[in-house]
Amino acid sequence: MKMKSPVIVLVLLLALALTLVGCGQDTTKDQPQNKDIILATTTSTQDSGLLDVLVPTFNEQTGYTVKTVAVGTGKALEMGQRGDADVLLVHAPASEKPLVDSKVAINYQLVMHNDFVLLGPPSDPAKVKGTTDIAEAFKKVADSGALFISRGDDSGTNKKELAIWKSTDIEPKAQQWYQETGQGMGASITVATEKQAYILSDRGTYLAQSKNIDLQVVSEGDEVLKNIYHVMQVNPEKFERINAEGAQAFVEFMIDKDTQEIIKEFGVDKYGQPLFFPDRLNS
Repeated sequence: MKMKSPVIVLVLLLALALTLVGCGQDTTKDQPQNKDIILATTTSTQDSGLLDVLVPTFNEQTGYTVKTVAVGTGKALEMGQRGDADVLLVHAPASEKPLVDSKVAINYQLVMHNDFVLLGPPSDPAKVKGTTDIAEAFKKVADSGALFISRGDDSGTNKKELAIWKSTDIEPKAQQWYQETGQGMGASITVATEKQAYILSDRGTYLAQSKNIDLQVVSEGDEVLKNIYHVMQVNPEKFERINAEGAQAFVEFMIDKDTQEIIKEFGVDKYGQPLFFPDRLNS
């Protein structure tokens, strides 16, 4: 049997060595070990379409898979309190504070804002249009007996609406003209347009739905209508099942300059104005 030349043997050995090195390399070192993240967030980030843009971008950049649970902010905060979510994106600062103070939520970061607007039917039976004092606008609705639709779901929007009613010294829940849907923003706007009623909405969801509804902005611009969004991790020291690395990655993604630029431009091409305003570009 004819023996192979030393050169051929050397080449074969080198090829084998390279193959073994390649097999031994950790090709998943940049991939997260636990890829699944549960994001509890308000329905406005979903109904506006913002998450349809941000979540796939985050997935592509990091390898994490986000399961989004879009509920009212109150329910999202409850999920965080129970350790049923890894990260929260919500918009009710006063209700967020207890979680932050108790260290249930950590890495608390300002992300963006938009504002709330009062929507009403084109006929404007309460004669609200042009009113810039939102408490006065609510009083006009109450005095007229015109139908008002409330989400009634302990969301950030619902909390803001109830705070405005409280400032007017009016208790609407016992009134025939006040109806609660117990649903998210998009669904509640649909009910309001079907019943030609007034409703408080975040501007982003209103703009996203504007072509499909018969409601218009009748009151806006009051300082109390500013709508602020924060992102935060659920503390892994409080709950063993929290995906701490994934939650931290999502928080960092939301305040990253490139993500803030996406937020800044989101909706401009379609609605002629942004649906949200980033708060970290100049920080």
